[in-house]
Amino acid sequence: MGIVTEIQRFSLNDGPGIRATVFLKGCGMRCAWCHNPETCAAAPELMVYPEKCIGCGACVGFDETRARAGLPPPRGELRLGDADVCFSGAIRAAGREMTAAEVMEEIIQDTVYYETSGGGVTVSGGEAMAQPEFVHEILSLCHDNGVPGAVETNLDYPFGRLEALRGLLGLVMADIKVYDNDQHRKWTGVGNARILENVKLLKELDVPVIIRTPVIPGVNDSVEAVAPIARFIADSVPNLRYYELLNFNPLGGSKYSALGLDNPFANARPLPDADMDRLAGAARSSGIPVRVG
Repeated sequence: MGIVTEIQRFSLNDGPGIRATVFLKGCGMRCAWCHNPETCAAAPELMVYPEKCIGCGACVGFDETRARAGLPPPRGELRLGDADVCFSGAIRAAGREMTAAEVMEEIIQDTVYYETSGGGVTVSGGEAMAQPEFVHEILSLCHDNGVPGAVETNLDYPFGRLEALRGLLGLVMADIKVYDNDQHRKWTGVGNARILENVKLLKELDVPVIIRTPVIPGVNDSVEAVAPIARFIADSVPNLRYYELLNFNPLGGSKYSALGLDNPFANARPLPDADMDRLAGAARSSGIPVRVG
């Protein structure tokens, strides 16, 4: 049993081919730009969208005066169960308990697309390996059903968690967000020494590896920030499939207000194509294959 926020079918952004991406709850980092903030906390939580409230009175915090004004109940008066009765979508639960078999029921429906496109299933988050036993159960079922399995991970945990998936993984997608340790701690809440050491250990899994860097305005959007990551990868990841630079994604901004959180990057925008091409060129100078996403 684990806690899942979403199963995204027909995903094209979480590995090669057509994939199902299983987003799990929980993450030890707190990246200031996170575009999936609803996955960070380990437990289910509520997301409230006031503009969708129709004042139907089904939730426990219903107040007729507020409803007439087009306002949902105060967040503190709501309960997780209210998401089950709110058919307008004004109250949503971020996270639900599922068994690995229930997850498999959804993802197995698209097997033909995985086979024809070279895709599969990616377990992501949050941080996928915050629920290591659940990931093992999901990927074991994928393996038994001939579905290629992958994880998307920040690698900030004991490497044994990933090693326990040996034989079940066909691909690892790992993030190196910032190379400088102090800057990494400033923007994510943790240092990166363990992450970089785990990147070096990925070769022991004997599977293809994709390293990814989300390019964030004002954080790591310079040649000086990207080039050291590329050099490190060139020296440390012999089984590299490619290095991917991911342009800043502002689409998760509405999730912050729905969770009652401040969004430090509310006014940030993706980098122009020319800037992303310049960073990619700097990374390629280390002799590794580079993609821009």
